[in-house]
Amino acid sequence: MNSKKFKDALYEHREVTDIKDLITSSAELYENNTAFLVKKKHSEPFEPITYGKFKKDIDYLGTSLVNMGLKGKRIAVIGENSYEWVVSYFAVTMGTGVVVPIDRELKAPEIANLLNRSKAEALIYSRKMEKTIKEVLPLTETIQYHINMNTDKPREGELAMMDLIDEGRIHLRHGERGFVDAEVDPEEMAALLFTSGTTGMAKGVMLSHRNIVANVYNMSKYVDVDGEIGLSVLPMHHTYEMTCHIFTGLYQGITIAICEGLRYIQSNIQELHANTMLAVPLIFEALHKRIFKTAEATGKLPAMLKMIKLSRRTKMYNQPFVCKKVFKEVHEQLGGEIKHFIVGGAAINPRVIEDFEAMGFPIFQGYGMTENAPIIAVNKDRYGKAASAGLPMPGTEIKIIDVDETGNGEIICRGPSVMMGYFDNPEETAKVIQDGWLHTGDIGHFDKDGFLYVTGRKKSVIVTKNGKNVFPEEVEFTLGEQDYIAEALVHGVDSGTEKGIVIKAEIFPDYPQIEEDHGDLTDEEIHELIKKAVDAANDEMPPYKRVQRIGIRKTEFEKTTTRKIKRHNQANFSGGEEEDI
Repeated sequence: MNSKKFKDALYEHREVTDIKDLITSSAELYENNTAFLVKKKHSEPFEPITYGKFKKDIDYLGTSLVNMGLKGKRIAVIGENSYEWVVSYFAVTMGTGVVVPIDRELKAPEIANLLNRSKAEALIYSRKMEKTIKEVLPLTETIQYHINMNTDKPREGELAMMDLIDEGRIHLRHGERGFVDAEVDPEEMAALLFTSGTTGMAKGVMLSHRNIVANVYNMSKYVDVDGEIGLSVLPMHHTYEMTCHIFTGLYQGITIAICEGLRYIQSNIQELHANTMLAVPLIFEALHKRIFKTAEATGKLPAMLKMIKLSRRTKMYNQPFVCKKVFKEVHEQLGGEIKHFIVGGAAINPRVIEDFEAMGFPIFQGYGMTENAPIIAVNKDRYGKAASAGLPMPGTEIKIIDVDETGNGEIICRGPSVMMGYFDNPEETAKVIQDGWLHTGDIGHFDKDGFLYVTGRKKSVIVTKNGKNVFPEEVEFTLGEQDYIAEALVHGVDSGTEKGIVIKAEIFPDYPQIEEDHGDLTDEEIHELIKKAVDAANDEMPPYKRVQRIGIRKTEFEKTTTRKIKRHNQANFSGGEEEDI
């Protein structure tokens, strides 16, 4: 469903004051409902965990943490997505102290650096992190306790999370209610999250209870997932997954199934008949490509493209039962029960949204940043525009400043979700928060209907010799539409001639597709294919945006754990030979 008649419609949900209030009220409302579905082994079925058990596990672990003297302390959590990870997070934030979620893909020295910078006094980690943590601990300065989420046989000096849960149960029975009766100040810091980048550059974003729950409450006015099964795919240490899926899902009473891993996304969707999935563009683009390749292999692509075109023209997507019948095979590939695809973390090719929507998959994107807990704008689940980042979230004001001749300027916002500031960094805080307005560093504009469009990053913009501003993301979209280009990263380089700065595209070819279509080609032949693809892209763009140099990579770009290309990572600009177009 996507209709303008829902432009002013809002869903109604209960107000909550802090994280403890959110989880406690959900546990009361949905006590016997399934909160989580988890797998112990791939060959086994998903096992249910109720809201009631989830709340008890939080209370037991939290009671032990407080009993250990960790009240008011910072506690780090690191590991792959798991039920234990979520319990750890809430056992810290609902009455113990401040949680410090850490990216599990960081190297040991980087993890130690963040632990030291955050002054964390305890570390909770998964079994898969044991080897790394063994390297980390000698490098830390403040860690007093290290707790293994999964082990039933703790090593010397190590604590087992299950033992702490058992002990907490006993303490609680004996009347130790320091955790469960703890009052939480909505204005106090709940989470300390480090932005992506090297540890020396990563900034610690301080989010209060109010920051987070206001984001959940206001976002829920636009998007309703009540009673659904959501597949949790993205890393939970990232505020996008944690706020938009885990917090919002638990707030609205859904069942959260923890995905077995990226390669199991489609099989997990089918097995669960999942209704909702929140992911980044690369995941949806990969699903989109797989669907179209399957249709092509079975000879059904021409008919599918014809029906997609018809669906767009007639707005068939507003008749979900008709779409499910017309695109039956595609729906079966994705479990047959999808109600929401939610995309964020980076800009997505609008055509991917349009195609999914035309086939009867409600899909919409939002926009935000960690510093706003994170959502700033989002499309409504019943009214949106494919190319837009959505409407300002209720309670959040957005302005465009320093507007250029194209109508684009910096996006700034203010509201209850704007962070407390950067940890131990008042100078950087003062740069981005001015008179209560968060300066995002993103460039964009509004359309006549109030939808926000994010054009690119302020620090990534390329200024050509004739004074034109080129946003790399726009060029990358066009390149990504071409055959044989898997990934592209666009930046400006000095030509060394009177042309000044020119546009260069670093390209990672779609080697499997090239081999499938053309066999084993030489590097020179691959270069020729890519040059033709870039020429085709250039024909679709104004002269000042044309790519004039290319670099061909042998390996894919380095990415963050949310699958965004690290735009300012020098390693992403060093691969491949440079050629003029």
